[in-house]
Amino acid sequence: MNLGTYFLSEVVGTTLLLLLGCGVVANVALKGTKGNAGGFLLVNWGWGLAVFVGVITAAYSGAILNPAVGLGLLIAGKITFLMFLVATAGEMLGAIIGAVLCWLAYKQHFDEEPDPANKLGVFSTGPAIRSYGWNFITEVIGTFVLVFAVLAFSDWGIAKIGTPGGLGPLSALPVALVVVGIGASLGGPTGYAINPARDLGPRIAHAILPIKGKGSSDWAYSWVPVAGPLVGGAIAAALSPVLLHLTTFG
Repeated sequence: MNLGTYFLSEVVGTTLLLLLGCGVVANVALKGTKGNAGGFLLVNWGWGLAVFVGVITAAYSGAILNPAVGLGLLIAGKITFLMFLVATAGEMLGAIIGAVLCWLAYKQHFDEEPDPANKLGVFSTGPAIRSYGWNFITEVIGTFVLVFAVLAFSDWGIAKIGTPGGLGPLSALPVALVVVGIGASLGGPTGYAINPARDLGPRIAHAILPIKGKGSSDWAYSWVPVAGPLVGGAIAAALSPVLLHLTTFG
């Protein structure tokens, strides 16, 4: 394995994931866009399709695209610790680049948008009701579903996440649909980060970019969409051998 290519694969996949994912939020949230007020389901589908594109463009690394998924794969013995570190670094860089590209694409609309919360919402998640403990639990549950499903796909031989070159265009579809389902069903309380890089990378971009009237980057909340997904991914990886064995073999 070429670790440089492995790193670049995660950078490219996560860049596209965040460009399209942040992009659909910008289209719905920012003033004067063609998709303004398009609704939460449009955001759900946009993120699902963003995952699809990210997965099919990061085949060499197995399209991890998410440190919580990477941690789950590490615990499950599907990737090494070095692969986890390289993938996570690539994901963080790609997340920042994708968020910056989204800002460039919507620059005029960011300038016209009067609400700083809408601007931050393009980059990172925030709770509908701020309660750090409950927000944390929501992120744990949502990410558990994601990582458990990814590991289940691997057992079915549909999407061998973590195996370089193991994901093709069709096997990316179930992962994308799981993300749509999580957003539609569990995304209401926190906006479903379910990915530390997805939230932290763009939040860093929000903090450093010269966004007109951007307001606070809400660092007080930032630990929730990082720690919650990591814990959810770890729990899914720890429980999946037993649960998948029981559901497969009885």
